[in-house]
Amino acid sequence: MNGRGTQQADAAFLDIDSAAEIDRIAVAMRSQLRAMKKRGLILGLSGGIDSSVCATLAVKAVGAKNVLALLMPEQDSESDSGRLGRLVADRLGIEYVEEDIAPTLAALGCYARRDAFIRQVVPDYGPGWRSKVVIAELASHDGFRLSSLVVEDPDGNKETHRLSLSAYLGIVAATSMKQRTRKLIEYYHADRLNFAVLGTPNRLEFDQGFFVKNGDGAADLKPIAHLYKTQVYALAASLGIPDEIQRRPPTTDTYSLSQTQEEFYFSLPYAQMDICLFGLNNGLSADSVGFAAGLAPEQVERVWRDIRSKRKTTAYLHSKAQLAGEVPEVS
Repeated sequence: MNGRGTQQADAAFLDIDSAAEIDRIAVAMRSQLRAMKKRGLILGLSGGIDSSVCATLAVKAVGAKNVLALLMPEQDSESDSGRLGRLVADRLGIEYVEEDIAPTLAALGCYARRDAFIRQVVPDYGPGWRSKVVIAELASHDGFRLSSLVVEDPDGNKETHRLSLSAYLGIVAATSMKQRTRKLIEYYHADRLNFAVLGTPNRLEFDQGFFVKNGDGAADLKPIAHLYKTQVYALAASLGIPDEIQRRPPTTDTYSLSQTQEEFYFSLPYAQMDICLFGLNNGLSADSVGFAAGLAPEQVERVWRDIRSKRKTTAYLHSKAQLAGEVPEVS
């Protein structure tokens, strides 16, 4: 991609040999499992594209009898998540366990803590209300982008409110209990079976810190973290992932109002984000990246600033615990 070719040529830089990549990943997963001395793989299955692809790769790597899927709904989960998760598990012929984590989250105070922070902004918020957190659209917005709270009352009336930093941090802290509780359950089953836990982030999520530390960010292997989301979809087509899942918009499945990853975190569709991230990673010009992504060069520069900023602010998510003295690595 150099700004001189055709639009078709420019759009092809994310193309991969899906069949070869599937085989390569399966070989890597088998090798990693042997090194860890684990018998199989376990993962949370949400009915989304990433977990569906990872479950299918796991079956190709170690066989259906050595893969366990977990369906872990809670009171804010989308109704389709469980149905699509069961669809994938049934098609793959893998065992799955359903664990409703809502009682655990209620006991931990997840919902009560979240609602208390929401009431800092919307005092009437209570039973029958729904909510989500959104961020300003990126390509058309310069400067610092603040998060907002969208609420819907029991009569279906929606309002949008600017979030204070304390309310935003409190809401996110409370909802992060969901990912950490799911991971606790994954490792319980992994420990009892001597399985490894499979993480499902794609490259865009991994690079930009779109995960909860010690929650969905915790895993023993992450087989698609090197793949852009566009490439994950290419693997999904080759693997025969159900069309309904391939057409489903990526969601957070965290808030009671339906919420896409785009409106919560990335602010652009994944296809444009992939192109911008690839361009930044490979030293391409803003003009050529904009041509491929359908963005003006100044919009690309804005996206790149946001990517760099997220890398800095989420670097600690990737870091190990810091030590006060040197300890040799255990080999």
